[in-house]
Amino acid sequence: MRLHICAVGRLRAGPERELLDDYLTRFDRTGRALGLGPAAVHEVDDRKGGGMAAEARLLERAIPNGALIVALDERGRLLSSPEFATRLAGWRDQGQGHVAFVIGGADGIDPAMRARADFKLSFGQMVWPHMLARVMLSEQLYRAATILSGSPYHRN
Repeated sequence: MRLHICAVGRLRAGPERELLDDYLTRFDRTGRALGLGPAAVHEVDDRKGGGMAAEARLLERAIPNGALIVALDERGRLLSSPEFATRLAGWRDQGQGHVAFVIGGADGIDPAMRARADFKLSFGQMVWPHMLARVMLSEQLYRAATILSGSPYHRN
């Protein structure tokens, strides 16, 4: 099952980019044997300043056809890391070929796109910078793969 992080904004070189790349590399190595991955990042930029609606149109183009859409949103569902791992494995086991994790810009995800999402995931009620949300998601993807593989990385 291929995973896609579809996000508004470009992550430049720096500590966030290094962390993102590191966790996605780890995820790809660990997830491959589990039928998870690879994971790809699709960045979109609304250079004309059209707001959430324009960002949503760009994000729509980045999402593969037929992908299950997961919107990262503070109003979404809170999951523990083991619950997230189980959900990923469930989508894989149901034959889902692609899962797209959608991260909006500074104002969040367009309400119409949020409504269209198959699942809404929250990292808590606090609002996180959208650049950090990518890093947090990539770490949780890696953690999910280690949980599913029985690795000691995740400790209860």
